[in-house]
Amino acid sequence: MLDFTGSKKLDLHPIKVTQLIEIAPNVFLLSFNRSFSFVPGQVVALAMNPADQYRYYSIASGMLEAEVKILFDLKPSGILTPALAKLKPGDTLFCSLPTGNFYGTAKPAVWIAAGTGIAPFVSMWRSGLKKDKILIHSGRFLHSFYFEDEFKPLGNNYIRCCTQEHVNGIFFGKINKWISEQSILPDDRRYYLCGSPEMVIGTIDALIKKSISLENIIAEIYF
Repeated sequence: MLDFTGSKKLDLHPIKVTQLIEIAPNVFLLSFNRSFSFVPGQVVALAMNPADQYRYYSIASGMLEAEVKILFDLKPSGILTPALAKLKPGDTLFCSLPTGNFYGTAKPAVWIAAGTGIAPFVSMWRSGLKKDKILIHSGRFLHSFYFEDEFKPLGNNYIRCCTQEHVNGIFFGKINKWISEQSILPDDRRYYLCGSPEMVIGTIDALIKKSISLENIIAEIYF
């Protein structure tokens, strides 16, 4: 999930909520009917009303799915998520057309996500970009590994890093710690990062120390 505030005037169009489910404590998946095309990895702006300040969110659904899905975590002091978390099927909110250039491709890649930063990679995965991918996902708790059942076919190429719970088979610590403990990382592919500023900066630093070229690192930050 990319999530940052926008103030530039956008064309926002009304959409009807079809479903809102809480997939983990204070983490929600919002659905509405798809009325546009998009590239996996893109974002849309959402607002409760056209004149309101909007926020951007990564799309968490495949490009051919009938519904668009948005993954978000409830921030009690946030300008939008408290209202989003109260939506019901049939309610109206406003959405922009997709934008952004955090594109997934069919080429070999390493996807690195923190928390709801998994959203663009869910979109890429569900759009068929599954071959030659490695996914590293960090979460605070075991329930923070959203969509983990979908990614289990990756086998040993699906790495989970848990920062608050010790769980057998899951690395304990942050992503940059996991990277620092690897003897070698593949240098023939791009590394896609999506997470908080702290996570992205720390991960880039760890990758560079492992001789990964900066030109092979593509990052998207959420706030």
